[in-house]
Amino acid sequence: QVQLVESGGGLVQAGGSLRLSCAASESIFSFNAMAWYCQVPGKQRELVARITGGGITNYATSVKGRFTISRDNAKNTVYLQMHSLEPEDTAVYYCNAERWIGIRYDFWGQGTQVTVSS
Repeated sequence: QVQLVESGGGLVQAGGSLRLSCAASESIFSFNAMAWYCQVPGKQRELVARITGGGITNYATSVKGRFTISRDNAKNTVYLQMHSLEPEDTAVYYCNAERWIGIRYDFWGQGTQVTVSS
């Protein structure tokens, strides 16, 4: 019964900043990793940033140097800090939690819209 709730999306001008939050219903220590994905209509959902339980991060090439994924374990929350936003960043952003119980299980939030205007 894992629930992930995203917030923080909205409309921002190019060059601006936004911070997305993902609140989990249980300890994020229970997940192998957490991540942010984005998706636009007609395209595959794509990985934006990922953080493992050990704190190892990786990013899509397009956001390196601009986005930062972080977590607050006490609050069961993962964040995506976005700077220097571009119109190409416009998408629905989804929080993902990964858990291994013999096989991989993925849990998803409802998504939050980010729109970057030029």
